[in-house]
Amino acid sequence: MKPGSMAKPRTLDVRPLIARGEEPFEKIMLSVSSLAPGERLLLVTPFLPSPLIERLQADGFHARPERRHDGSWETQFSRE
Repeated sequence: MKPGSMAKPRTLDVRPLIARGEEPFEKIMLSVSSLAPGERLLLVTPFLPSPLIERLQADGFHARPERRHDGSWETQFSRE
């Protein structure tokens, strides 16, 4: 088991920002850039954040998206 793999992830729910018409990209990037190896960020979005996933994977992050029962998406990001 990897260190930190069972630790509770930090959660960032950007649905309220998007609902207000705000762009959440900067807040998301600040959150993921502060992750230490083994830490995870649980990002909650109203849609699958495909371009963000591709961008962060190119930066060395692992992404695991999952659709929630309410139709929104949870994507776990971690840096190995």
